[in-house]
Amino acid sequence: MLKRVGEERNTEGVKIPVREASFPAPFREGLEYSSPARGNWNIVHTGMLIPESHQIFVCALGCLRGVVLTAAEMNALDRYSAIQIREENVLDGGMEELMIDGVTDIIEKLRYRPKAILLFISCQHFFLAYDQKLVFSVLRERFPDIKFVDCYMIPTLRKSGLTPDQKMRIQMYRMWEPRPVKEKKVNHIGSNLQISPTCELVSMLENAGYEWWDLHRCRTFQDYMNMAESALNLAYEPMAIPAAEDLKKRLGQDYLYLTFSFDFEELEENYDRLAKKLGIQKPDFSELKSRARQALIHAREVIGDTPVAVDYTFTFRILSFTRMLLEYGFHVAEIYADSFLPEDEENFYWIRENYPEIVVSATNRPGMRFQYEHGEGTALAVGQKAAYFTGTDHFVNVAESGGYYGFDGIIQIAELLEDAYFNKKDRKALIQKKGYGCESCI
Repeated sequence: MLKRVGEERNTEGVKIPVREASFPAPFREGLEYSSPARGNWNIVHTGMLIPESHQIFVCALGCLRGVVLTAAEMNALDRYSAIQIREENVLDGGMEELMIDGVTDIIEKLRYRPKAILLFISCQHFFLAYDQKLVFSVLRERFPDIKFVDCYMIPTLRKSGLTPDQKMRIQMYRMWEPRPVKEKKVNHIGSNLQISPTCELVSMLENAGYEWWDLHRCRTFQDYMNMAESALNLAYEPMAIPAAEDLKKRLGQDYLYLTFSFDFEELEENYDRLAKKLGIQKPDFSELKSRARQALIHAREVIGDTPVAVDYTFTFRILSFTRMLLEYGFHVAEIYADSFLPEDEENFYWIRENYPEIVVSATNRPGMRFQYEHGEGTALAVGQKAAYFTGTDHFVNVAESGGYYGFDGIIQIAELLEDAYFNKKDRKALIQKKGYGCESCI
């Protein structure tokens, strides 16, 4: 990226005090910039959670570049294939033939027989009179031993209706079929990262005699299909709600949304609703809450008045997290976020009223391309984008909440804050790795 010599960095339109910010979108939409912080998952990572499955992407060569690099970086090229759409395929009306013949050729040449095919279509299919029902009916008839599910790489839909991320989380469970229900079996759905095994939510269910499943525990495709037996689906990510609603409509599986929060009372309310839903006794979390409070107090004593910068890639409830830090005396100086969730509205106005000088910074505005610090940053960052833009090597390297949920999650995050304060990380090496928590060859 070229930059005029001696040019001063202009923060107009990309950094504003929270007192001047609007909710839920503090910045005007337009041309977007993407920083090198790559910890969040994409549709390739998510699809790989289904064991014994194979992904096939059908799109133009330029689009294929990104997804094939993701598969390569996570050492999963053996589970990835692609069909390139050329100009003649668009002009001659043979898209269905291209897909049917292409998928058939791929399956017949694979060294293993996948139990499922995740077939990704792209924007071009929506622009053409493409007959998707025909394609999938032929493939299912031709390969009756393989499950097929339609998946979507449609960035043009990002600003209207369900996002590609939300749609992907729906399709992840579309291969489930009706099963006899096991009343003592519960799923956690819609999360890319596994909930921490020490979380009190897990022990609450297991101590009450419930079988607990999520995609991360599935070792075989049959394990994945058996999740359809569960009587209840639990979700704590907003992106998972459409998937939970779809499963309720298709299979009759009930669901409970336990909003991800860093507010102690809100967490208690989540567990109250879960206990009521299952008809079980809610454990006494008094000791655990006390430990969480002490962990935050200790972290604040260690970190002192060091400025803290947080960003939305660390957790979807970034304002709930920020408010918790502020209530425990941390010096939060900057929030990196382009928009906020409706669930965080109360937290937004609380922060704006009590800490009006905190800076809200965009992450995807073009003006941010020169905002990163080349030298040694002095802040403690929470999240990869905050680390990149502040130029600090003292940062919490976690994306998408890292599975740290509940009071136990708060304790672990407090420990990560202390570790980040004392120990530097190789910022450049870490933040370029796609998909935090996935294997990377970088």
